Amino acid sequence: MDTVPARRLLVPAALILVLLVGCTGSSGGESDSVDGAGGVVAPVMAVPGSDEAAPDRQVVTTASASLAVDDPAEGAQQVSELVESAGGRVDEGTVHATSVQDGVEGTVADLVVRVPAAELTGMLADLEELGDVGNVSVSRSDVTATAVDLDARITALQSSVARLLALMDDAATTEALLEAEQALSQRQQELESLQSRRAALADQVELSTLRVHLEPFGVAPAGGPDGFLDGLGTGWRSLVAVTGAAVVAIGVVLPWLAVTALVAAAVLVPLRRSLRRAAPPPPAAAEG
Repeated sequence: MDTVPARRLLVPAALILVLLVGCTGSSGGESDSVDGAGGVVAPVMAVPGSDEAAPDRQVVTTASASLAVDDPAEGAQQVSELVESAGGRVDEGTVHATSVQDGVEGTVADLVVRVPAAELTGMLADLEELGDVGNVSVSRSDVTATAVDLDARITALQSSVARLLALMDDAATTEALLEAEQALSQRQQELESLQSRRAALADQVELSTLRVHLEPFGVAPAGGPDGFLDGLGTGWRSLVAVTGAAVVAIGVVLPWLAVTALVAAAVLVPLRRSLRRAAPPPPAAAEG
């Protein structure tokens, strides 16, 4: 009995079976729910009576804070040093000039930093040593279901890739080999995409995102001062800022005023003398 035709039929049948299993493991989950990268993630339900331990909770934490300091540019550098000493990193940082109050020019700074999740609370406390902290907000999002779903889909695709590689080794015809290679390429692309999304999610869980806005003293908060003492402090800092700006302006203008006075004196004094010499003498008084 000739076994070659039977083998040629067996390989395509096994390939179809692998494709069906791979589609069930990868695309089925995508049609049920959304994850943080734009896809849908169905919550994973624990089976009653199962001996498997519950997965560790995966939480993404984001926070923001505003900070009033003497020099926002220097304050931004100090915040960056605090973040790096805590094992984090600075993702974005900008310092730009702006009109602070009553037309006075100043600088503000904005930072986006990543801090280890366990160090976020301590980092917010450390900001109080740099200036006046206000408008602090912290939000947390549980992404455990997303992480579990991605892990399951990655495992299924890895198994599918392994089976396709085995089929390629046993392919009896060029047609079967090409079909297996095409399916393998598709599975590998899906696997790499899921692995990239899983790595990004792990990074968000491990490192919390903190946005810090730094502005000079004397800028009233968006909602206004919280009370009399807060308003008094804001008013005093505003007075100091405006007075300092006025002194600087006088210092800039004063040399020009002195030069202008000297030029005016050099021109007007000779002119007045010349006019006095050219004036006719007064008429003599008539004798009686």
